[in-house]
Amino acid sequence: MALDSKVNRVFKVVGTRPPRPDGVEKVTGRAMYGADATAPGMLVGRILRSPYAHAIIRSIDTSAAEALKGVKAVVTAADFGVPDDLSIRDVQDNCMARGKALYHGHAVAAVAATTAAVAAQALKLIRVTYDVLPHVTDVDEAMRAGAPVVQAGRVLENVAAGFSENVTSQCEFGHGNLEAGFARADKIIERSFTTAATHQGYIEPHACLASMSSDGRGDLWCCTQGQFYVRTLCAEIMGMDASQLRVTASEIGGGFGGKTTVFIEPVALALSRKSGRPVKIVMTRDEVFKATGPTVSSSMDVKIGMTRDGRITAAQARLRYQGGAFPSGTAAMGAQSAFACYDLDAVQTLGWNVLTNRPKEAAYRAPGAPMAIYAVESVVDELCQDLGLDPLDVRLKNAAAKGTKSSYGPTFDDIGLRATLEAAKAHPHYSAPLGPNQGRGLSCGFWFNFGGNTCVSLNINTDGTVGITEGNPDIGGSRAAISQMAAEELGIPYDKVRTIIADTNSLGYNDVTDGSRVTFSVGLATIEAARNAIKVMCGRVAKIWGIDEDAVMWEEGCAKPSGANAGNFAPMSIKEIAAISANTGGPIAGHHEVNADGAGVSFGVHLADVEVDPETGATKILRYTVFQDAGKAVHPDYVEGQMQGGAVQGIGWALNEEYIYGKDGLLQNAGFLDYRVPVASDLPDIETVILEIPNPGHPYGVRGVGETPIVPPLATLSNAVARAIGKRMFELPMSPPKLLKTIGQKGSAWSR
Repeated sequence: MALDSKVNRVFKVVGTRPPRPDGVEKVTGRAMYGADATAPGMLVGRILRSPYAHAIIRSIDTSAAEALKGVKAVVTAADFGVPDDLSIRDVQDNCMARGKALYHGHAVAAVAATTAAVAAQALKLIRVTYDVLPHVTDVDEAMRAGAPVVQAGRVLENVAAGFSENVTSQCEFGHGNLEAGFARADKIIERSFTTAATHQGYIEPHACLASMSSDGRGDLWCCTQGQFYVRTLCAEIMGMDASQLRVTASEIGGGFGGKTTVFIEPVALALSRKSGRPVKIVMTRDEVFKATGPTVSSSMDVKIGMTRDGRITAAQARLRYQGGAFPSGTAAMGAQSAFACYDLDAVQTLGWNVLTNRPKEAAYRAPGAPMAIYAVESVVDELCQDLGLDPLDVRLKNAAAKGTKSSYGPTFDDIGLRATLEAAKAHPHYSAPLGPNQGRGLSCGFWFNFGGNTCVSLNINTDGTVGITEGNPDIGGSRAAISQMAAEELGIPYDKVRTIIADTNSLGYNDVTDGSRVTFSVGLATIEAARNAIKVMCGRVAKIWGIDEDAVMWEEGCAKPSGANAGNFAPMSIKEIAAISANTGGPIAGHHEVNADGAGVSFGVHLADVEVDPETGATKILRYTVFQDAGKAVHPDYVEGQMQGGAVQGIGWALNEEYIYGKDGLLQNAGFLDYRVPVASDLPDIETVILEIPNPGHPYGVRGVGETPIVPPLATLSNAVARAIGKRMFELPMSPPKLLKTIGQKGSAWSR
């Protein structure tokens, strides 16, 4: 959809900061989350998980558990079919191990009982015979020939020879002559980096309530980022028609990409089908860490050449991502993102997806991009230091702009990278003085943004208020933004619009809430649905006035004659039109269905000042500022919250967060006591600067904002720490023990 000519108008509702529509219910405890669902006769479901990182399951004896009083059902992989679709089979086998336990915490059996105590006792009665196998949890080790094979036969044809069977896919992007580009460089730096796997850290654990009836129909209530995709997965796994399973999304206590798939829902459905009663499963925090998807860990090599005046002549990256025990595709997104911020004549990025004995990865805000850009931006910063160049000026000199052929193929349209860099340079933060043991870092960031399948229904009530039904769970303020766009288009107050989230039987298919797609795509569909309703209302008024439809226009919430020749009629408000709708043709509604494209890419720039204690290795963040292009900030409070939230998660990733596996392949820190996420006392006030470079693919110029803020923090903080201590680290997180060790090393760590 092309950008409206009206996009530069002064908006009345869009761009304001009305109260969030779900605020009162959430702060008073009335909002219904996944664990709040109940049903008469409900059973408690619990899951038995593998104590080993890799093991053949020789036998499972459930007889003693089934005989226990209060146990109503026990299921194993034998209670599920074998889907033809390999990707569906992977999801199913991740939910319940078939033949082999592939990681510590992999589900092997489940029970449904009358109480939690009985369910816990029943799990202890299940006897599983394992043959323990060699395991591998490190990505580089997993790639080597002779490494323990996690799953055989999963290698795609495009993978080069010489790797183990754990390397399942390979990708390559780029253009130009690398050899000639590096030959033009005055300075070439090549470095290797690693990042740890990190969890999304949502506060609400996964929870669901499943109810299967004797006629084969089912209902499922769950905390999810996409109820339609849950229906697709579960219906396939359960061998049901999609129409026979209704899925309702609850309020969601955080997801960040981690609730875009299923882990317990098919198990609950299978237990309900076997027991004939509703079954509720709520994960413990230990289970969340052990068995739901963190992001990938990585090992990366980056080589960049630069002239003395700061022009990048050639750039190359090799990315190795482990996505757990099942094939993934995250390396491609990392490879596409790595050099997207730069206008390059010669660039190449290679990526490999690798199996390890770890839980199946899930998305985590801009999956794949933070790691790749961390490595690239670290080398760019080091080149700036070695050549004595201003890091912001260098990025401006090389920044991608409209007309740039991107490193991954497409040519950019209107983008806001230069504007964000210029805003950062002009901001007081960039020129503020620094003290001893302090350093300032910066990084660019990028994300693609998605559109996708969207369906919206907009209904004009007889009192002139508006009800909107859409199909994407609200994880970042979308209900408010959608209501604002509808109010703007219809010309009515925001408080006259209410947006609700539909179950899967109430609306056409909607893609998952991910990829920063919802405000863009659902907003686009909402605007079009409102325009459809306006057309209906103008048609009704034209009949009342006895004039042509073309002679009626819509302005400020009213139908008006389009000119003096149309007649002298008093404007009719939406309230007046709705009140007589029964006499003019019946209910008034607007609908729109679209597979939206034109989402528009997103760029951001982060600045951070840190102070490193040379005696403890502790890093204190003194100041942090986020600059990002939102296209159009529909609700600035939510945009700022997304920018701040992504920065905080990236800060945790950079400084403390990591999955720690022992030599036995067991996860050692499955809880928030040992897995260290940032808390309020760790953080400064995070300043935000919103830029608005309209996206031509949206009628109001909107771009998604939720993914990009997590991309720059890893490099931003790494660059700040390097300048604070005079040495560069090449692995994340930069936890105090690692930093202290680096500080104590002789010489410059970046001269190796």
